[in-house]
Amino acid sequence: MFTGIVTAIGMVRRVDRNGDTRMEISCPFNTHDLDIGASVLCSGACMTVIDKGAFWFAVSVSRESLSKTTLEAWTEGTKINLERALRAGDEMGGHIVSGHVDGVGHLTTLKPEGGSTRMIFEAPKSLSRFIASKGSITIDGVSLTVNDVRETLFDINVIPHTKEVTTLSERLTGDPVNLEIDMLAKYVARLQEFTL
Repeated sequence: MFTGIVTAIGMVRRVDRNGDTRMEISCPFNTHDLDIGASVLCSGACMTVIDKGAFWFAVSVSRESLSKTTLEAWTEGTKINLERALRAGDEMGGHIVSGHVDGVGHLTTLKPEGGSTRMIFEAPKSLSRFIASKGSITIDGVSLTVNDVRETLFDINVIPHTKEVTTLSERLTGDPVNLEIDMLAKYVARLQEFTL
């Protein structure tokens, strides 16, 4: 379980595509207390640590994960948002994030607004009904508040601090992003199916 509060930016340092894809990720934190088998949120996708060294760890990415996320396009040098799993007693600063990417969206528009940036994304039609104005959404592992929704389009505001500590500052129009819908929205929609 995660919160969507990015704690570091890592970088893919190696990709091996034999069977399941193995990725090695450089990170700015010491991995001495990162256990093999631990979960790390990698730009929104929960990955299991299978190997590690000083300031790097490795994950194994299944074909299923590659087909449902942006990880297929990651290469050496790709920067990614990192968050270690939530521990009992940690501050819950964002919202409940599972790390199970629901689909890939695309950035359609960037607009400066004061010191912030308004970003408009297009979500897959199958996900758009779960996105609500003033609700939460996770984009590339970042917990954000939805400003407005128009059919499959939704927009968010990114403050300077968030741009500074995440990879959202590097997103360009047309870029794909990992989306995770608010877990509560999914459960409410599922319950409605049984009451209608």
